[in-house]
Amino acid sequence: MKFNVQRNQLMESVQDVMKAISSKTAIPILSGMKIDVTEEGVKLTGSDSDISIESFVPAEEEGIVYVENIEPGSIVLQAKYFPEIVRKLPEQTVEIESDEQFNVTIRSGSAEFNLNGQDAQEYPQLPKLHTENSFELSVDLLKDLIRQTVFAVSTSETRPILTGVNMSIKDQKLQFVATDSHRLAGRSIPLEDSANKELFSNIVIPGKSLNELNKILDDTQEKIEISVTENQILFRTKHLNFLSRLLDGNYPETSRLIPEQSKTNVMIDSKELLHSIDRASLLAKESRNNVVKLTTKENTSIEISSNSPEVGKVFEEVTADTIEGEELKISFSAKYMMDALKAINSEKVNISFTGAMRPFIIKPAEHEDEILQLILPVRTY
Repeated sequence: MKFNVQRNQLMESVQDVMKAISSKTAIPILSGMKIDVTEEGVKLTGSDSDISIESFVPAEEEGIVYVENIEPGSIVLQAKYFPEIVRKLPEQTVEIESDEQFNVTIRSGSAEFNLNGQDAQEYPQLPKLHTENSFELSVDLLKDLIRQTVFAVSTSETRPILTGVNMSIKDQKLQFVATDSHRLAGRSIPLEDSANKELFSNIVIPGKSLNELNKILDDTQEKIEISVTENQILFRTKHLNFLSRLLDGNYPETSRLIPEQSKTNVMIDSKELLHSIDRASLLAKESRNNVVKLTTKENTSIEISSNSPEVGKVFEEVTADTIEGEELKISFSAKYMMDALKAINSEKVNISFTGAMRPFIIKPAEHEDEILQLILPVRTY
C-alpha cells in the first residue's frame, strides 16, 4: 500500500474518525484506525462498536487532486500516535506506505516516522446498511433537531432508554423527543417526501452518538441521508458515513406528560428572562439543584428570586409582554430553564403554567407547534 495525500484533508478525516475510537475497548484492534486505499481515494474507519465512522478523502474532486501515486491496500494504525504525527508533519504533502510485514512509513519534508501497523483483515467488518429505506434532510436542520433536544437526555444509566433521543415519523412529521423524567425537549418538522412515512415508527438513538455527530457535521445546506434498520442508524453525507447502534426497549409515551390546558400564560422576552434567571442562580448554586422562584405580579411583570439561607437572597423584576390567568408562585431548576430557553432560540416565548406543582411548557411565540420544552417544578416548601 502506498499513497501521497494532502495533509489538511487527511487531518480532517482523522479528526472525524477519532470521535469513534476509544482506548478502552474489549477488541484491541478497535483502538486502531483502519486505512483503505483504492484508486478512488483513501477511506479512514474508526469504531468503538457503538459508533462507527468512515471518512473519505477522494483522489480528485472538482479538478483538485488530493491523493496521488496510489498503490491500493489496507492497514490498521495505532490511533494513539497517528493523529499527532499527522498534525505535526512539516509539509503539506504526506507520503504513507506499508510493506508486507505491516510496517508503515510516514514521510513529509525531511521528517520520517516508522510505525508498526496491523493486518486490516483482522478489523471487524462494519455492517452494510441498505439505503433504499432512507430519507434526506439538510445538515443544518438535523443539527438544529439535535441541539434542541439532546441536552435533555438522562445521564443516569438506571433507565438506559432515557439516555437516548426518541426519533419518530408520524403524520408526515419527523419528531425528536428527549426526557430525563424531570424535563422534556421536543422538536418536530414536516417531512417533504411522503413516500418515507412508513420507514419506521419509533427508534431511540443514543444521546452520545448524536452529540458526536453534531460535532462532526459542518453547518451546511447540503443533504444528509438517514437510513434505519432494526438495530442501527446510518447518517451519510458525501464523504462521511456515521453508523450508530440503537437503544433497545420501548420509549415512554411522552405525549401524556403534556398538559392539555393551562391556568397562567406568560409571554416574555426570552433573552431578558434567561439573563435574569442566570443572575438569580448565582446565589442558588449552593442549594440542591440550583432552584429559582418565579412569581407573577399585579402589573405585567414577574419576579425572579432565589434564596440560599447561608449565602443570601436575590430579587429581580422582569416585565412581561402579557400575563393572563391566575396568580402563580412556582420554583424550578435554573439550569433546566436556561437550557430550554437557549434551545428555543426565539425572541419571545410563551410559557404555560397549570399550577405550582404541575409541569409547565415553554414554546417560541412563533412556529409554536414545532418546538416544545417541558419542565417539572421543584417543591420548595
